[in-house]
Amino acid sequence: MPEIVESSALSALQKKELLHRLARIEGQLRGVQKLIAQAATAADCDAVAQQMAAARKALDRSFVQLLTNTMQTQSANATSLADAQASASKLAAMLDKFA
Repeated sequence: MPEIVESSALSALQKKELLHRLARIEGQLRGVQKLIAQAATAADCDAVAQQMAAARKALDRSFVQLLTNTMQTQSANATSLADAQASASKLAAMLDKFA
């Protein structure tokens, strides 16, 4: 796991949890690669598709967790209403761009 640096973007615990979640997804993807390499029947393709869908859903949940953590951290770190509103606008733009 990469070294976790302190920052105002996310807490060390939030980063650790996200990195742990991504490591599990990485394991799922390695499993998918193995399933693809060993696929021999149409049923095997169904299993690959199922595992790909599970990995995609897990990555989507990680994205939501990132946004939720960012909202919590940015709200807690806001020094004024204007800062909080600016942070909310940035998050809304990120949702619009990536979701």
